[in-house]
Amino acid sequence: MKPEIEIYDTTLRDGSQGEGINFSVTDKLRIAERLDAFGIQYIEGGWPGSNPKDIEFFEKAKSRKWKRARLAAFGSTRRKGLAADADDQVRLLVAAETPVVTIFGKTWLLHVKEVLRALPDENVAMIGDTVRYLKDQGRTVIYDAEHAFDGYKDSPDYAMETWMAAERAGADAVVLCDTCGGCLPGEIARITAAARARLSLKLGIHTHNDIGLGVANALAAVEQGATHIQGTINGYGERTGNCNLTSVIPNVALKLNKRCVPPASLGKLRELSQFVDEIANVRHDPRQPWVGATAFAHKGGMHVNAVQKVPRSFEHVDPGVVGNHRRVLVSDLAGRSNVVMKAQELGLNLDNDTPELKAILSEIKRREHEGYEYEAAEGSLKLLIRRLMNHEPAPFEVTDYHVSMRRHKSSATPDSSICEATVSVTVGGKRELTVERGDGPVNALDKALRKALIRFFKPLKSVKLIDYKVRILDDESMSALSGGRRVEGSRPEVGDSGEQTLDGTEAKTRVLIESTNGRQEWSTVGVSSNIIEASLQALVDSLECALLQK
Repeated sequence: MKPEIEIYDTTLRDGSQGEGINFSVTDKLRIAERLDAFGIQYIEGGWPGSNPKDIEFFEKAKSRKWKRARLAAFGSTRRKGLAADADDQVRLLVAAETPVVTIFGKTWLLHVKEVLRALPDENVAMIGDTVRYLKDQGRTVIYDAEHAFDGYKDSPDYAMETWMAAERAGADAVVLCDTCGGCLPGEIARITAAARARLSLKLGIHTHNDIGLGVANALAAVEQGATHIQGTINGYGERTGNCNLTSVIPNVALKLNKRCVPPASLGKLRELSQFVDEIANVRHDPRQPWVGATAFAHKGGMHVNAVQKVPRSFEHVDPGVVGNHRRVLVSDLAGRSNVVMKAQELGLNLDNDTPELKAILSEIKRREHEGYEYEAAEGSLKLLIRRLMNHEPAPFEVTDYHVSMRRHKSSATPDSSICEATVSVTVGGKRELTVERGDGPVNALDKALRKALIRFFKPLKSVKLIDYKVRILDDESMSALSGGRRVEGSRPEVGDSGEQTLDGTEAKTRVLIESTNGRQEWSTVGVSSNIIEASLQALVDSLECALLQK
């Protein structure tokens, strides 16, 4: 079934212009294939006239079979003073052999006069000539009207003339671009409506997120007749990014009730978002609307109680519709419903009639007051609830430990420091003592503890620490029951016990550790006025959690 709203993805071109985003050719092919499988109608692969990487991408893309998507090559109108067929950049667009070519041209007289240094009529001719030439080559041509809204506000008649030039030359669509990303939804709606009244071809929208309205502006254009939306997965792009397709797609499908991707694909939206982040080597933003980990997270006790009874009382849609899920957060603000729902989410058999429920809630609040934080340490929370419910002993006990760090005065670099940890553990009445050196005190402690326990628990061989964060909890942050100032976020091999002194020797330190066994990940927490002690608590919980993983 033909979509009512076309989705045009420019993650591989406009998205890659975002700070910290860099895709290899292989990365681009993998993302394109995933977008195709998801049901995106257009995938802009890059600008073949700008760099060898994009030329290589299009060359390799020729041999791939695309199920749903049509690939687009991106470029500019011809340069002034050149015929379209004599412009090398335009010829490279044709050589890419994509079924779709997208070109941008100038709308704003400021750019025509001051950037292109061209006459207004010459700019109009550049647009028409390039569109006409590409259509003669058998391509679907999408014309991106750069600075469409700023140009229209400056000179409505001239802006409209540039768009109509593209239509007269045979363009298949004119896309209005809020290139600076500074327009408000009302402006977008007014100018889109004006364009819709004069143009008979397909009208599109391309927005940026400089003032946080990229998605809102795209939807405003759709409500005024635009049927083609350009954007990027996760909102990647220059400056603060482009219109975020992981927000636009569900808004179009579920709020405007217009078909834009196959309905079955909506349930894979979160998976797509995480996949692109992984390829880009970007940590997934938990606060992303729709697809983020906190998008359907509930913390306040009254909210959780209501959700437990009637989910739609505090959820605008079922989280599963976009492949997400409900999360209940447990903190000092938690009520009984929070603890019950969270425990069940963690696979524990706890309900409102469990005798230990009151004690569990009380202990969680006491620990939160001391500086523990369980929202980001569900592994430690699960262990705490299990211990209080089942009254069972821990599988092992650290009976003694010692950590030392020394460096001779004549050492040239800190790398010559020696960090050593001694750990004594008891398992079922048996004692094991180990000594290990590491790249830092926490790393040495982790290695010694793991070495001591592997004798008894073979699965711990596969466990690795993947992240290590430290926060100093000063008096102000503790009284506010909030997180403190982050002072060290490196991995444990470069840990430094000296970080603790930044806010004084009396300050409490909270350590968060993320671990994995290669299949699952979990987080644990430790709190103490001694950073090593806090780290040990989190490490012990991490390894105990590993023994519970299935």
